[in-house]
Parts: sequence; structure tokens; C-alpha cells
Amino acid sequence: MQRLITLLFLSFLSMQVSAQDLPVNPSLLKDHWKASWVSAPGAAQREYGVYHFRKALTLAAKPGRYIVHVSADNRYRLFVNGHPVCSGPARGDLYNWNFETVDLAPYLQAGANTLAALVWNMGVYAPVAQVTNQTGFVLQGDTENEKAANTDKTWKVFSDKAYTPCSIDNGQRLHTYMVTGPGDHVKAADYPWNWEQPAYDDSSWPAAVHVTSPSPVGQGSDNFWSLAPRTIPLMEETPQRLQKVRRATGITAADDFLTGKAALTIPANKTVSILLDQTFNTVAYPELVVSQGAGSTVKMTYAEALFHDHKKGNRNEIEGREILGNYDIFEPDGGEQRHFRPLWVRTYRYLQLDITTGSQPLVINDLQGSYTGYPFVQKASFTSNDASLKQIWDVGWRTARLCAGETYFDCPYYEQLQYEGDTRIQSLISLYVTGDDRLMRKAIHDFYCSRVPEGLTQGRYPSNRLQVIPPFSLYWVSMIYDYWMHRKDDAFIQQYFTAVRGVLDWYERHIDQQKHILGPMDWWGFTDWNHAFPGGTPDGATDGNSSVITLQYTYTLQQAAALFAHYGKQQDAEHYRQLAATLNKGTYDLCFDKARNEMANTPKRNTFSQHASIMAVLSGAVPVNQEKVVLQRVLEDTSLSQATFYYRFYLNLALKKAGMANLYYAQLKPWRDMLDMGLTTFAENPEPTRSDCHAWSASPNYDFLATICGIMPAKPGFAAVKIQPAMGALQEVSGTMPHPLGNITVSLKRTGTDGKGVSAEITLPEGLAGQFIWGHITMPLKGGKQNFLIKN
Repeated sequence: MQRLITLLFLSFLSMQVSAQDLPVNPSLLKDHWKASWVSAPGAAQREYGVYHFRKALTLAAKPGRYIVHVSADNRYRLFVNGHPVCSGPARGDLYNWNFETVDLAPYLQAGANTLAALVWNMGVYAPVAQVTNQTGFVLQGDTENEKAANTDKTWKVFSDKAYTPCSIDNGQRLHTYMVTGPGDHVKAADYPWNWEQPAYDDSSWPAAVHVTSPSPVGQGSDNFWSLAPRTIPLMEETPQRLQKVRRATGITAADDFLTGKAALTIPANKTVSILLDQTFNTVAYPELVVSQGAGSTVKMTYAEALFHDHKKGNRNEIEGREILGNYDIFEPDGGEQRHFRPLWVRTYRYLQLDITTGSQPLVINDLQGSYTGYPFVQKASFTSNDASLKQIWDVGWRTARLCAGETYFDCPYYEQLQYEGDTRIQSLISLYVTGDDRLMRKAIHDFYCSRVPEGLTQGRYPSNRLQVIPPFSLYWVSMIYDYWMHRKDDAFIQQYFTAVRGVLDWYERHIDQQKHILGPMDWWGFTDWNHAFPGGTPDGATDGNSSVITLQYTYTLQQAAALFAHYGKQQDAEHYRQLAATLNKGTYDLCFDKARNEMANTPKRNTFSQHASIMAVLSGAVPVNQEKVVLQRVLEDTSLSQATFYYRFYLNLALKKAGMANLYYAQLKPWRDMLDMGLTTFAENPEPTRSDCHAWSASPNYDFLATICGIMPAKPGFAAVKIQPAMGALQEVSGTMPHPLGNITVSLKRTGTDGKGVSAEITLPEGLAGQFIWGHITMPLKGGKQNFLIKN
């Protein structure tokens, strides 16, 4: 059985490489498809349900190519002759309902074949990130050669009553916001075992029923879903072994049963509990294989950390701590090699098995995970004379990876929602570490599709609940600016200009014309999870005259002005520049306290935050000759309400703008503290924190390259590079990052008795030029390898 599971993993992985590189027949993007959206007869179409679809397909010969397009609502997992082929659809909305394109030929044979799909609808229990209309499944052959595979009444369907939702009260039990969907309670006695295999007898299954004709985006007049080609690759799935048994009660359990080479038997009529430690946080499909055990119940609980009185403490410690979290329940039926895998991913470092057996012993044949996520490939590297930075780099990259699936996630355990505030930082990490911009492009377009009538984007999207965060709409504009600076992609960028104007116009309508600062604003003015900001909202965000949000607006206006000017829209650009200047002056005059050298949160000047002064520097509201003094106050004045891990990204941008980037290396204590607490991914907030894995806290993976190594685009499209290292107290640094033309490599070593000089080796890809800046010295760069020795 272990060999079979491994082969299934490998066959699934083989499809990941090429699945979404396949073209789509152009006619399928211009007219209704010939296939039908199908469902199960008699099923409540918008309620919870799990369904199995099968189609017998006879081929005269093994094909060299057999391309199909497939989608479902909510989700599906497709099999061919028992082999898992792909899962989806990539999350979107009803206007852009994604379909996957796959070549089934490697799994087909001459003669009889079986296509099978597991389709499920979580109904009212669906994750908030899951948009839905009703239960449905569609598969369309690419050409006449594949039309026999089309979904229609020749497909059969089984409504699976083995599944019921469980763990539906996670938010209440954990006393927090948790919206990732339910657990699965599966009764093996009711499950149609081997249903995906060709030999299974489906003669009693009814025919699937027609729902509607599939329509691509831009077509149709009564669409249930508007189908759009998937723009990102299929998710990675990689076997991942649990590492340790940390605690066992009611039984003796050693680590060897986790290797897959030794079974663990739970005697009859026993109640046992086994706490397992992955040793690091992960996102995976747990895969449990058991035999016998009729009358048994296996509860699998997943957690990022253990709790004592709802507090986490050091993540490595288990004494006196309990597991709380999302769980699944599996009830074996006494059969051999029963395989449980939840419908959706689970996030965990700790996994606890709570098992009660009946009159028959239960044999655990195997338990492992199938790690999954966006298939990012790390192409960047960073090393230095401070070995501890390697651990920050590795943990940061794990954090970023666990927060990237079919969309970017804010956090994988609690929400799995894509927010602009998080996603801007995540996208830059992706560009710098992997060079892969596809998920960033999808995110930009997702938010574009989320717009509300007022012109703002939603704060998170895809989402089946409305949430508008006006400052996050500004970060969406910043994302487009970032993409423009890092990629030459004019058509993609310009399609969003109307929406950019909509966001900026919304803010312009909310300006207090007498004071030249933003007035009262609707919706949620979230800035940071700062203890002094109730609900993350700074003073003045709702009732008017917030310096923080006004200055974020002017910061964004300047980015928009640069964008629009580049594309010849000078009138827009000049308007944005003038508006930014007016608001900067108004905010500075009203809110800047010259005695403190700090920007107050409002004109009342009764509360102050790091955030206000950070944005004052980034926006240019503070005169250039005051920037260093203001930021020194930000770093030294502990009475200021503090920026959390998230907003420290903007603190570092401000330090760089003010020529103080060398202070960055000394600002890494919060990340060192997290490592000391046993965290294996970076948390949402300083302790006590909800999420142990939050991508906005992975910013060092960007800043090690963009700040310490100093690699930044000098022109739009990364047409030129500026390398201005900020090593702080580091003596040696090396970094490599991918550029569209090839790798950029920087190796630096301080020289001289005072350490102010540098020996530098810079390698640029051919066709890329730029500048190397060290102190007051600027040296030209060109493609190829070059060496500098600068004595400062």
C-alpha cells in the first residue's frame, strides 16, 4: 500500500509541470461549450454535499494527446483510470470562474478507460474565500477528438452520504476569527471504496443531470459561471513525513510508525491519544491508511501550537499544554487499507490522534502528509557572516510558501484570504526570491474584479462576504506600481488605469477642503494591529483628519503620477502630483509637532504613532532635511504607538528613503525573538498572537536582497538596476536574485581598518546595466562580472 500511495503522489506530481502550459482551443473562448454543467439528481444544489462522477470512455488506440478543460463548484479532484490528475478550480469569482486544462493522454489506454471526479460543495460551511453559485461539474474536450469525454447524461453520479461536516465551531472554541471551512467526518461503511478505479461497478448509479450550458467570459446572457482559463500552475503536492511522537497516553508509540515501515496496532476496546510533531509548521493533506478497526473512531486535530489557558508560549514545549483546533473524524469499517484524506488542506505543526476502538483492533498502516501550495521555486540566495540570518531567511521563506496557494493567503490556518495589505509584501517576496510573477498578476486581477460601486476594491478577495478596507485599495494601486517597476508588461498594467482612478477619486471626494486633509471616511480604515489603534484603525480614520491615511494617500498619488506620466497621461499625472503636494502641506501644517519632531495622528496632536511619522517620510510631507531627525525619533521614542511586524516593512522603506538603510540590520530583533519562542514560521503579531504563520511578517526575504544587498529596479520594467547595499554591522554579504534577463549576484566584503571600504563583485545578466552605489561613490554597471575595490 505504501508503494501505491507513493506512486500516486509521483503520478500527480508529473502533471504539475506541464498542465497549465497547454493552449485552449480558441473557439472555446468565444462561444458556449458543447459539454453541460452537470449535477446529481435530487440534490439540494446549494447545500452541503459530496458527489462522485464517473464516465466510461472507450478508445480505439492510446492517444498521443487528449486535452480536456475541467471545472466545478465548489471544488473537484479528477482521476483517470484511478490516477489523480488535477484539482481545482483555482479560486476566483462567478465572473472569472477558472477552469483547468490538462492532457489526459499519459493516463489513457487503448480500450476501456474511466474518468472520475470527486466534487464537493461545502454549502453554508464553505470557507469565506470560496465564492459559489451551486453544485456543478463540467468537463469539455478541447476538439472533436475529445468530445466523447464531455459531461452530459452519459456521466453517472453518486451522492456520498459518508461525509458530514464537523469542527464547525472553530471560531468559538479558539475565541477568534476562523473561516477556513469545516472538518470532514467520514464513515467508511458508507463510502464507495475504489469508486475511481476502472473495475468499480457503477451500474446502480443514476445519470448526471443537466444544469446549464457553459459560457466563457464575455459570452452568454444567463450565466451561472463565466469560465476563464486558469492563469497559474497547478499546486505542488509532495510527500512529507511527520517526525516525532511527542506524547502518547493509553499506548506506547515510537517514532518508527511514522516512517511508513512499521504499523501501529491499537488494541480492541481502548482509548488512546498520540501527539505528533511535524517539527515545523506546514500546509498539507494528511493521508491516513488503516486496516480493521470496525467500531473505531479516529479524531485528527491540527494546530500550529499547543495551548495552556488559551496561551501558546514557547512552541516547542508540550508539558501541561493541550491541543485545540480544526479536526477531522474518520470511522473505519473493518476493511483493509482504508485511506482517509480530507477534502481540503490542513495547517499544522502538531497533529493529535484521539482514537477509541471497539471490539476489533485498529491497525494504522501509515500516516503522512502531502505538502501542497503554489509551486514556487526558490532561485534567490542570501548568506552573510552572521549565520543567524540564514535561519531568518529559511523561516521567512517557509512562511511565504505556506501563505501561497491558488491565491496568496494572509494566514493558512485561520483565514486563507487574500488581502491587499498582505499581498503587496508577498508579491515582492515572490518576485525577489523566485522571479515568478504569475500569482502576483492573478492577485492584481482578483482585486480589480472585487470593486464595489463606489470605486474601491474590496479589502480581501475572492470572498463570499463583503469587506471594504479603503487603505488596502491604496495598496492595490501600490501593487500595480510595484509590478510596473519590476516587469515590462504594458498591456497588463494599462488595463487597470480606470480602476486606479476610481480608487484615487474616492479618496479625493473625502478631502476636507478647508483643512486639506482627509475628512470622515466610511468602511474599515485598517492600518495596523497596533494596541493604540482600536480594531487596527488610527485616530481620525472614521471621524476625519487622519494623518496616517492621508499620507498613505499622498504616497500612493505620487506612485500613480509616475505610472500615468510614463504612459503619456500627463494631465492625470500632474493632477495627482499637485493634489499630493497640497495634502502633504496641509497635513504637515496641522499635524506635525516641531517640538517633538513627530507627526501626530490628527490635528489635535494628542496621540502619536510610529505610523504617522513613517508615512510622513514616505510621502515627502516631511522636508528632506528633517527626515533623519524624524525617523530617529521613530526609533527612539518608546511612547509612540508601535508598528507591528507588518508595518515594519514601511518603516524600512522610510529608512531607505532617508538614507538610513544601514540601520535595518539592527532592526531584526522581533524576528530573532520569534525564533527564540520556537516559531518555525513568522507570526501575525507580537505575542500573544493569533496566527503563527502570516506572510506580511516574511518581509526579511525581500529586504535581505533589496536592502542589505541593495538590489532595486532603477527604471520601470527593471530595465536598469541600482545596487546600493546597506550592510549595517555585517562584514560580508552575498546575494543572488532572479531578474527577467537572468540572475543578479552581489558579493560584498568590508575593507579597511575602519570597515568603511568595500570589495565588491557584481554580476549582471547580459543586456542589463545600472549603478553600484557605496557611500558617496557611484560606479557604472554593465552585463557580466565586474569587481570594485572602494576605499571610503
